[in-house]
Amino acid sequence: MPSARALEWLHRLIWLLIYGGLFGIVLGIVTGGAHLVAGWSLGVLGGIAVVAGIVLIVVRSRLHETAPPGAQSTNDKRRGMP
Repeated sequence: MPSARALEWLHRLIWLLIYGGLFGIVLGIVTGGAHLVAGWSLGVLGGIAVVAGIVLIVVRSRLHETAPPGAQSTNDKRRGMP
């Protein structure tokens, strides 16, 4: 279970990859008229970054944050434990 700090870092990384990738795609489109190889390279790298951000969103959706140590309640009697 990741901590709140690790999840916050993951959120920042996700949005950095998505927005940076979209910016790379736009730069690739704009640059493609002047230099074809550079345009394709920027576009493909931007697309890879966007896909990585989307994959991290799926990974993040499967992670559950651990509660702080003082915020947990012990309700063992309802589970049949002594």
